[in-house]
Amino acid sequence: MPTDLSTASIKNRFDHLIEIMSSSRFLNKEGLGNEVPFFICQYKPEENKAMLDLADQLARNLDKKGIHVLIVNLYDLSIDILKERGIWDQIIETEPSISKDELKELLQSVLDPEQHLVPAIRKKMEHTNFDILFITGVGEVFPYIRSHTVLNNLQSTAKEKPTVMFFPGEYRQSSLEGSSLSLFGRLLDDNYYRAFDIYKNF
Repeated sequence: MPTDLSTASIKNRFDHLIEIMSSSRFLNKEGLGNEVPFFICQYKPEENKAMLDLADQLARNLDKKGIHVLIVNLYDLSIDILKERGIWDQIIETEPSISKDELKELLQSVLDPEQHLVPAIRKKMEHTNFDILFITGVGEVFPYIRSHTVLNNLQSTAKEKPTVMFFPGEYRQSSLEGSSLSLFGRLLDDNYYRAFDIYKNF
């Protein structure tokens, strides 16, 4: 298997991840010190469809082992929030007549992670029996939702169970330059150091 598992075949990645996620060390958050149990599963942007399928397959296979996964797709959740707030149709109607910057500002306001997105995730967590939280749909909600702001605001909410963010890009970790999320391998999301690379830390 390649040293860099993030570039291994999808099958090899699946086998590795299923082994990690079904281990007691992972489920019991061992070896993390005092850090929150957040993990980044990075992949090439062109693999997005395959990795979304892989996340679903992981959830099904883990369920057979008695390990339950809650999958939160940020794009689907965003649409649900807009519909619940009664502004989905308004945004669809307004979108053609406003600039991209105006649309971005509007969506950032109504989908603010602290005020709206994370509370919606918390609600799902409270009504679901789960052992691992998967966060997907990261690329689909850029730029109006940034992955690092989701993780920052989840720290107090999702600290009891392991959280895995499926990230279409690179999670760069350096003792000299710190750690950062690079969406699509091109756009620097922001510095974020509290997550673990699931391929390198297990």
